Amino acid sequence: MKIWKFGDNVNTDLIIPGRYALTTDARRLAKAAFIECRPEFTKEVREGDVIVAEENFGCGSSRETAPLALKSAGITAIIAKSFGRIFFRNAINIGLIVLVCNEAEEIDETDDIELSLTKGEIKNLTKGSTIKTDKLPNFVMEIVNSGGLVNYLKENGGKYAL
Repeated sequence: MKIWKFGDNVNTDLIIPGRYALTTDARRLAKAAFIECRPEFTKEVREGDVIVAEENFGCGSSRETAPLALKSAGITAIIAKSFGRIFFRNAINIGLIVLVCNEAEEIDETDDIELSLTKGEIKNLTKGSTIKTDKLPNFVMEIVNSGGLVNYLKENGGKYAL
């Protein structure tokens, strides 16, 4: 797993520029993720990679294609000090793990990490340290484990109404 490190205020226009957000085709979105600020991303990202960022990741427009582009590119989780509220919810809706971690800056791109979602912690195997994350509530984990909100509702039938 590779870590992709970003700073503060990574907005949805940086994640997927507007001219590429005219489609919901996951493969096309994945090819355009970070195309303007990190053009190497689409060529080097692999399934299971993780994004680590600072404050306010996913701020800006309520572009639903931003988390979809990242998940489709292979990103398995995003760890940040804070998220844009709508980005956070859109990520959960499609089953993309988003973790709030006040110590995200302690993770470097060269580190090897393990995520423990049940414990709410990140083990940094490179540095021999463990840092805490905000633990996702059980109902959010059920949505993520189902692959997103639509799948969750399909699996749970009439248990929850829209």
